[in-house]
Amino acid sequence: MKFLISLALGASVLAFGVVARGEIKIVADHNPNESASPAFKFKNVPTPSKNDAATNARFTILDGERDDNGGDLDKLHDGKLPSEEDEPAENFFSNAATEGGRLRVDLGKLIEIKQVNTYSWHPNTRGPQVYKLYAADGKAETFNAQPRKATELEKCGWKLIAKVDTRPKEGEGGGQYGVSISDSDGIIGKYRYLLFDMVRTENDDAFGNTFYSEIDVIGNDSDAGAGAGASEQAFIMHSADGYCEISIDTSAAPTLKDWAENGLAPVLAEWYPKIVAMLPSEAYTVPRQFEVMIRPGKGVAATGGARVTANSTWLQTELAGEAIGELVHEEVHVVQQYGNARRNSPIVTRSPGWLVEGIADYIHWFKYEPQSHGADLIWMRTRRNFSPRYDGSYRVTANFLNWVTEKYDQDLVKQLNAAMRQGKYHEDLWKEHTGHSLHELADEWKAGLEEQLAMPTEPKKQSS
Repeated sequence: MKFLISLALGASVLAFGVVARGEIKIVADHNPNESASPAFKFKNVPTPSKNDAATNARFTILDGERDDNGGDLDKLHDGKLPSEEDEPAENFFSNAATEGGRLRVDLGKLIEIKQVNTYSWHPNTRGPQVYKLYAADGKAETFNAQPRKATELEKCGWKLIAKVDTRPKEGEGGGQYGVSISDSDGIIGKYRYLLFDMVRTENDDAFGNTFYSEIDVIGNDSDAGAGAGASEQAFIMHSADGYCEISIDTSAAPTLKDWAENGLAPVLAEWYPKIVAMLPSEAYTVPRQFEVMIRPGKGVAATGGARVTANSTWLQTELAGEAIGELVHEEVHVVQQYGNARRNSPIVTRSPGWLVEGIADYIHWFKYEPQSHGADLIWMRTRRNFSPRYDGSYRVTANFLNWVTEKYDQDLVKQLNAAMRQGKYHEDLWKEHTGHSLHELADEWKAGLEEQLAMPTEPKKQSS
């Protein structure tokens, strides 16, 4: 669901002594849970900025209190965004069972403000935004820079700019919200201070305070900078079936731009629908967007929600080797989304990490590039002191999964995936689908492998 609100506050603004040639406009977009992504891309609202007038501003809580489970105030203007729909530490929100609060933004000087943009993300009632935005230049004789909740803002130098309420008429309204406040004449006004009078979205329980992810203030002469999600230069394409939008951002690793667009992108586009078909489950909708951020870092790659972050330094050394296959592995994680069940219910069973990674490597090594022998007997022979364990994760578990599916049940990975996505994994599933317990299967697989590994390899034939 997407919606557009255009709200004129000309009369209200005139009441506070501001010359109103134009009208304040509030544009609000909503990405529902199934289409929300870490890229924070909206139809009508700008992508969050990494560098705007709020980046170096001072944020202060005037009334209310921060929830200790959430992030500090700097989460609102650090240019970084949550990678999942329920990531408390990457959002700012008021304490549970409170009525919201007042938040002041001190820009440090008077600036001409073009836009004020706010962003939020949560899977249910803490997604929508409800607040009033006030502004002040700080010059009024009656100006109060620290008005508490009981203080009438209009009587102490503050001017009402906009009233925002993105709650839907029906349902909990989960998802991702972007709100952009501007003026039809181009400039909201010249101000130093902004004040957000925030209100909780519901009173049915203690958890109605919005997960605010970012607040941007765009000045008339400021450079909005690159988006906090994908940069404006990100390469955008769609999966082979047209269902999913995939963006690849190499702005922090420009030497990999050509490889990413001409080598990596076609593979990700081709394999997204293939992976979806390999990992189906009832009543589950795969992400319609995901993003690959390529930049210098540590390790190899990691996936959070629908954002993949890949270490460009490592990729550079593996362009002719494992680079693309590793990102296919991460694409599997985008499709898996096993954490959704945990977020929706506290009593679900956590999926074992060895199996999560094993499934990703099973698709990588045995479906995408089996010809590379990256997890089969040929690879195992290169390992020193190798002792196979079914729960060894990654390649070793991938080998185990491949052996079980080939010998006992070709649909086993689909069945395990569906159970894990619902938070219902248990070891009895192995016996239900193969007739053997997990440990019986593991013992048989290991014995067979050790026997093969003990056999001498055939010497290479010498050419005559």
